[in-house]
Amino acid sequence: MPRATNSPASRARRKRVIDEAAGYRGRRSKLFRYAKDARMKAKYWAYRDRKTRKRNVRSLWIARLNAAVRAESLTYSRFMEGMKAAGITLDRKVLSDLAINDAQAFSVIVAQAKAALAAKNK
Repeated sequence: MPRATNSPASRARRKRVIDEAAGYRGRRSKLFRYAKDARMKAKYWAYRDRKTRKRNVRSLWIARLNAAVRAESLTYSRFMEGMKAAGITLDRKVLSDLAINDAQAFSVIVAQAKAALAAKNK
């Protein structure tokens, strides 16, 4: 009985891996052995960096908030403390967007936070 190699499925699998590695440089896009490793690493990095992107964006919001609040003569940590005391529940993303796009509304929020801090410290 002849040996069955399941050639169509094997060829299709290898072709799929090569197609997914299109755009990689050199042998990583042309040879199955190297394309398989390159694709596996690419998927690993993509998964890892989706998490890292969230961290980076959050730190960007905090940096923007810190700069905007310092322009109002307050520090970021004191501002967040004042927000909590005033009962304002806006997240960093919304606050950062307000600081950039609507400075007047942000100034009102900062004033409320300052008033709450002053009342708390009395």
